[in-house]
Amino acid sequence: MDLESVKRYLETGGYEEDKNASTIEKMPLRFFERFIMQGLHIDLIEPGRVVCSMKVPPRLLNGGNFLHGGATATLVDLVGSAAIFTVGAPATGVSVEINVSYLDAAFADVGISPPLSYILFLACLFLNALIE
Repeated sequence: MDLESVKRYLETGGYEEDKNASTIEKMPLRFFERFIMQGLHIDLIEPGRVVCSMKVPPRLLNGGNFLHGGATATLVDLVGSAAIFTVGAPATGVSVEINVSYLDAAFADVGISPPLSYILFLACLFLNALIE
């Protein structure tokens, strides 16, 4: 594929002309988070720990018909932020680095949860620095 075609694909989402531009701009605030997280079930929540599961919805599939890696990374980011809130933090800040190891594909209508299909290790390092 030539460079101009790649550029057009990225700028228009795969459409020759951006027919969806006005619709996309009218989406509600934080639509993306709700789009990814709808259907998420909290199995356990306690200080410093959130365990959840979900049945993979077709809307989150990639071209190979399994859970899109970007959706997985977004879930890691959002659920990880929720875990930070469970210890009383007033805000989560910004994710500086997210590393996801994809152990297997998750297909549509298959339930995913840490004990069965995916194991999520979330490590947070908090540094207390004196700022003068």
